[in-house]
Amino acid sequence: MTEVTVQAESAAREADLAPFARVCAVTELPSDTAGTGRYRGFIEDIWTIGPKLHGGTMVAASAAAATRWLRGTAPGAQDMFPVAASTDFLGAPDPGEVEFSVRTRKAGRQICLVEADLVQGDRTLVHTAFTFGRLDDTPPLYAAETFADMPAVPPADALSYGAEAPMGDIVHVAQGAAMAMDRDWARFAAGERGEPRLRLWIRPRPGDEQDDEVAALFALMAGDISPPVTMNLGRFGWAPTVQLTTYLRRRPAAGWLRVICTAQQIGARMFDEDQVVVDATGAVVVQSRQLALLPQSSW
Repeated sequence: MTEVTVQAESAAREADLAPFARVCAVTELPSDTAGTGRYRGFIEDIWTIGPKLHGGTMVAASAAAATRWLRGTAPGAQDMFPVAASTDFLGAPDPGEVEFSVRTRKAGRQICLVEADLVQGDRTLVHTAFTFGRLDDTPPLYAAETFADMPAVPPADALSYGAEAPMGDIVHVAQGAAMAMDRDWARFAAGERGEPRLRLWIRPRPGDEQDDEVAALFALMAGDISPPVTMNLGRFGWAPTVQLTTYLRRRPAAGWLRVICTAQQIGARMFDEDQVVVDATGAVVVQSRQLALLPQSSW
């Protein structure tokens, strides 16, 4: 591939105003089983970490299918949205066509429970149990000032995720959104070690940001956007997620999302990682916690 071709492809992706909307666009398929919905989706290769689909993106795509199903089958759930997602990864899907098998476990007036399986090659590779409810839309009674010292927009010295940056070759999600990392917290980028914590900024493309539903699902995805915090301890490589739990609290305001990532304990085999996402107004929109396998390579 020539440098001109690479530049042309990069420019085309920059001009794409709504790449995440395509992640959320699912097509209904004939159902094989009563009480189960089936949908087809397509997740492009820009939503990958290395060669495999990004976990948070698959959760968001599954949420889109579950929302489509619930609103089509439960008349009182038209204003509900996934407020919690509990995800188990049974395998690592490739980019391309996927299917979703969706079923309702409970249809209540305030809370609904829906399960969604992401299927590829006749195998269920991701299973998510969604809790549906109504998102907060008023100021919180209390909110911790977790982000008080984090700028609302990336500073000039923030680390880039562009093709020329070290992370750009791995985190292809940066081709579908604007992303940057806090240089002061990412000690690994300077060849140093530090606390297992990272801070990032991420913002959807204009078309994705202007669609309220897509923007909310994008924020749900952002709850899994951080690299492993173990990188600051000199542990690099693939850190497969064992289990991921994500809460969506409210729809994000337009603008940059700030993500802060910390760990409570890093063991010999597994580690936890908490991520909190706030919008441009400082409101918490997403919280997540995952348990992952510790990368084995070190320096």
